[in-house]
Amino acid sequence: MYIPEKTLSQIDTVSARERRHVAILDAAETLFLEQGYDRTSLADIVRRSGGSLATLYDLFGNKQGLLRAIATRWSDETAFRPLEPAATAATSHVGILRNYAYQQSDAMQSPRAIALMRMLVSESVRDRDFAVRIYRDLHLPAIDELVELFTGWAEAGEAAIDHPEAAAKLFLNIVFGDAMLNALAGIEEEWPDRAEIDWRLRPFISHFKIGDASLT
Repeated sequence: MYIPEKTLSQIDTVSARERRHVAILDAAETLFLEQGYDRTSLADIVRRSGGSLATLYDLFGNKQGLLRAIATRWSDETAFRPLEPAATAATSHVGILRNYAYQQSDAMQSPRAIALMRMLVSESVRDRDFAVRIYRDLHLPAIDELVELFTGWAEAGEAAIDHPEAAAKLFLNIVFGDAMLNALAGIEEEWPDRAEIDWRLRPFISHFKIGDASLT
């Protein structure tokens, strides 16, 4: 197939831009984790990644933009597959919640995730607008995903959930809320294992009658 010369040039340009985008993000994340967000300058990142300061500003705007992009990339990498249709088709409602909780917990307790969350919290305390953007980027999608799931179950008579949004927030807090706070504060405490997660979920499943055949 013939591809016009102009199109080939555009492909090369886009590809080069994407490579530069990834290189800068990788360098920024490595430096933020190695020496801290506050102690890392944009010049440090450019030296590590190559390119220029002008390209960095063009791609990310500023240092906050870099941190936000790193957080978004991490969120995309750890997207919670258990709620995708292909994963839920042959799984019970209780199984869906358990699998989702296990994957959430595994993703949130990694050293990388905890270090990133500490940076996000610190910057959010300094800048409320940044905090709102991070909340919308990272937290709201998880809540919205659960709200959609719980609403569907309630409408189908497969759960007694009268306030899906409140139930979604409660679910996330049950799974790892206290453990994450302890991790952010540097308190030495183990995260709940799968047996404890199952134990924590029992009252939630029972109260909302998840998958209760008597509701149909």
